[in-house]
Amino acid sequence: MESAEQIRIDLQTGNTFLGIELGSTRIKASLIDGTHQPIASGSFAWENRLENGVWTYRLEDAIAGIQACYADLLRQVRANYDVTPTRYRAIGISGMMHGYLALDRDGKQLAPFRTWRNTMTGEAAERLTELFSQNIPQRWSIAHLYHSILQCEAHVERIDLLTTLAGYIHWRLTGERVLGVDEASGMFPIDAATKQFHPRMLAAFRRLIADRVYPWTLEQILPRVAVAGERAGSLTREGALLLDASGALEAGIPLCPPEGDAGTGMVATNSVLPRTGNVSVGTSVFGMIVLERELSRVYREIDLVTTPAGDPVAMVHCNNGTSDIDAWINLIRDCMRVYGVEPDERTLYQSMFRSALEGEADCGGLTGCNYLSGEHMTDFTSGRPLFARLPDARLNAANFMRTQLFGVFASLRIGMDILTDGESVEIDNLNGHGGFFRVEGVGQRIMAAALHTPVTVMETAGDGGPWGMALLAAYMAQKNSGETLADYLAQRVFANSKRATVVPGAAEMAGFDAYRTRFSKLLDAERVALEIR
Repeated sequence: MESAEQIRIDLQTGNTFLGIELGSTRIKASLIDGTHQPIASGSFAWENRLENGVWTYRLEDAIAGIQACYADLLRQVRANYDVTPTRYRAIGISGMMHGYLALDRDGKQLAPFRTWRNTMTGEAAERLTELFSQNIPQRWSIAHLYHSILQCEAHVERIDLLTTLAGYIHWRLTGERVLGVDEASGMFPIDAATKQFHPRMLAAFRRLIADRVYPWTLEQILPRVAVAGERAGSLTREGALLLDASGALEAGIPLCPPEGDAGTGMVATNSVLPRTGNVSVGTSVFGMIVLERELSRVYREIDLVTTPAGDPVAMVHCNNGTSDIDAWINLIRDCMRVYGVEPDERTLYQSMFRSALEGEADCGGLTGCNYLSGEHMTDFTSGRPLFARLPDARLNAANFMRTQLFGVFASLRIGMDILTDGESVEIDNLNGHGGFFRVEGVGQRIMAAALHTPVTVMETAGDGGPWGMALLAAYMAQKNSGETLADYLAQRVFANSKRATVVPGAAEMAGFDAYRTRFSKLLDAERVALEIR
């Protein structure tokens, strides 16, 4: 890492790189120096809403959130370096993938933003999967569009732009209708040869809706697709004022293609080469495995997406991650307050996570289902979080917390087994990243037991998506001619990175398998619980 004085000079001269990611529960920013080390961060907490049966965020909250997040980052920079940045070498925007965000020609939102969490597009996704001979998950943008068409929603004929949250913010900052290829691959299938939207499938969709009279084609309303390293526009004066209301930020800063949180996770863990993979754990949990070859058939549990460079990736996505853990820890916090104790949030999370390692390998007969929303991996359209215990179960804090952490990976394991057992996909390295891994040694041990594989966590695991987005901005600005993203990451970013690897023991793996058996049986109760209103 550079010295404080060199960082100050970099800040004054604009030799830094800014990444902003709109995650499910936090909007986060990461500012890195010329050696790719984080020098400042910012954050803003927000949460999705269930409105009229739709999981959504309000776009005005997204704008207010990035402004607050950026202001938080500036406060940290000023406090540590006594500098107010006015420009950066490059900026990148990322966000939660998928969903439905439709705008008219004036940029007016036509329907509530439907996030990845929604599961109302079952019929549409099923028909498109058959049509394309490729799995189209319910959360993909094309599934939401076709659902809207099948439902004869009036707004459809007025669509001028169909994009994602990251694409929307990028458009507001630059005026450019563009997406990075990984983000785009969660909207519509990508052709591996051209790294663009698949022409055969575009034509198939055009024929599918030929009886509908719309003033647009899919090619016209989808954003342009760009790969890592391409320039995707410049910060306009309006965009600069939107991000920094003070007016200090200069226009003209180049932006790289906006990406999805899956892509930034791959970058942040150096998992962009075949036989590498990563698992991101947050509000949702997903595993990304870069493929050496095509899968033998279509699997409804497996998404086919890409790296930010456009290479094929198998994605195992589960809608339900850590939200139920957060709910239980909030309950524990409330109990402590009853006794007049105001716990520090960070300390409380760390203590509860560490207690899980003291629990029995099989959680002592406790079982939890973390389904706050629907889960396509096990065919649930909605969820009811459940906790069950056998009459002779050992109910204590350690076993309870271990149960909650195991629950994060129960559904993920189904998809991972398809790849490793069903398709003989080989994985040389599996990395964990996200806030779940901030408590040293806990998350990776739980994940290793659940997935029956060694798990590596880098010292930067907690920096996650916004740092990965900042790296993509740096790659665009600093790459040499012919230098691939994989080479840039391996040689310039991660060559000397610190990492820790946990190899699961036989007892830990057997313990998760016992938990998983109970979990599968608990799903029968979960289906009955859906009747509760």
